[in-house]
Amino acid sequence: MAKKESRRVLIVHGPNLDRLGSREKDIYGDLTLGEIDEDIRNTAEKLGVTVEIFQSNSEGDLVAKINSAGGAHDFLIINPAAYTHSSHAIRDAIAASKLPAIEVHLSNVGSRETFRRSSAVAPACVGAIAGFGVFSYLLALEMAVTMLESNDE
Repeated sequence: MAKKESRRVLIVHGPNLDRLGSREKDIYGDLTLGEIDEDIRNTAEKLGVTVEIFQSNSEGDLVAKINSAGGAHDFLIINPAAYTHSSHAIRDAIAASKLPAIEVHLSNVGSRETFRRSSAVAPACVGAIAGFGVFSYLLALEMAVTMLESNDE
């Protein structure tokens, strides 16, 4: 029996997430983005998937990365950060990629400022996970694997 090719998941971090560990620790915690990425890689290894991780503060760079993801990846996990609430370009890129996508947030956006309660990207995603810190990403990764495996059956 041929070995099944490893699933490929793209993780996209939006603006200011590179400042984690030093900004608004009461909201985002003490972990740096590098530490979160390490947790993601460790979980991916346990789940038997390959991850590519990308971060940018530029909306155009995020759109370009998502636009190039369709043939190279099987699933998208995205934390659009502040672009969640305003970027129709990111929403359109997700939809055009035809990849199943999960929107993630470290904080519980529903309990924060009113403007954070609306997501422009949500209509292009299969679901959202928010409020669990780094576990939002890890839960999304587990869900992505579960969804990909159920599609294989």
